[in-house]
Amino acid sequence: MPKKNLLLDRIDPNRLPAHIAVIMDGNGRWAKRKGLPRIEGHRAAIYSIRAILEGCRSLKTRYLTLYAFSSENWMRPKEEVAALMKLLCEHIASDLNLLIENNIRLVVSGRMHELPQEVREGVEDAIRSTATNDGAVLNVALNYGGRAEIVDAAQAMAREVAEGSLAWQDIDEPTFRRHLYVPEIPDPDLLIRTSGEFRLSNFLLWQLSYSEIYVTRVLFPDFRARHLVQAVLAYQKRDRRFGGVQT
Repeated sequence: MPKKNLLLDRIDPNRLPAHIAVIMDGNGRWAKRKGLPRIEGHRAAIYSIRAILEGCRSLKTRYLTLYAFSSENWMRPKEEVAALMKLLCEHIASDLNLLIENNIRLVVSGRMHELPQEVREGVEDAIRSTATNDGAVLNVALNYGGRAEIVDAAQAMAREVAEGSLAWQDIDEPTFRRHLYVPEIPDPDLLIRTSGEFRLSNFLLWQLSYSEIYVTRVLFPDFRARHLVQAVLAYQKRDRRFGGVQT
């Protein structure tokens, strides 16, 4: 029987984040410290992802976004990228039942059309297989870049203006949001970044405008549900004013 996370008793159920986003950083450093190939750090990260999913289930988190592969990650050594793609295919296939059993719907943010065919087909199959799930939503940022998302949204609106279906005067923030990759998902309440780095790394640049940011020095392969709860506890101590003042 798994140990009870005693930190859960300190959580205020009335101030839970509806949407948590995670920059999963530190896999390579974790592997290096252990004298292992970098891919082993990515492989170990799968257990952390499962722990986060379990933690979110305990916290009744509605939306979870994971930064899995950025558009800049293609610049990594070809061998590492190929191994990552293979691991991604294996992970999707092995954990699909986990998503279905827990009523989790999978969606993907990013330029899917640029992925290798095997990866793209596996992801599309998982999206179809979980499409009717109405519990939590897992949004995987895959071949994702925040600037690219903004550019893609701007191009989509420009096409509509050119076609006459959208007037430029009607372009406002709600209109822009409708053209993002997954507009139905609300902005993250809480962003967690592992490994102690203080940067956004081109992640959700539009959506993170008023998100609370929590940075931990824990490398992602060591991240577990207790660390997620610690982040939520820190979040619940924040005074979220959204540019206003406390009354």
